[in-house]
Amino acid sequence: MLRIGVISDTHGILRPEAEQRLAGVAHIIHAGDIGRPEIIDRLRRIAPVIAIRGNVDNGPWAENYPDTETVRLGDHSIYILHDIHDLQLDPAACGINVVISGHSHRPLIETTGGVLYLNPGSAGPRRFNLPITLATLDLTASGPRGLLHHLIGSG
Repeated sequence: MLRIGVISDTHGILRPEAEQRLAGVAHIIHAGDIGRPEIIDRLRRIAPVIAIRGNVDNGPWAENYPDTETVRLGDHSIYILHDIHDLQLDPAACGINVVISGHSHRPLIETTGGVLYLNPGSAGPRRFNLPITLATLDLTASGPRGLLHHLIGSG
């Protein structure tokens, strides 16, 4: 089994609870709206990072990050984009079994058509009444499994 940390929408904030929850993962995927380059530097102290650019990521530092990324970890193909509404491919037809997105700040883990769709929610500033969350993704021989983690209370 390979455990991947999945985080998004940090908007320049990396909470100690997030760093603690990510400790021990094999890789970290950041699904955009990083906010500041130091966030990725801090995540890299925990594990290798795969990151994409979100809609708030601009300036010279953000040019280092693509809008989308396809990665293979273990036996799994993972497609990463910031806003799921920008998805312009059929993941199953492309051999992708996990799609990771962010943007909405709404955590979601669901399987549709044999593809696991994972939005870790937002680990950054609270927006409306939405929770502060990240996710882990366990890549196993029997398939990918996502798990949501609440970082702080909902109040």
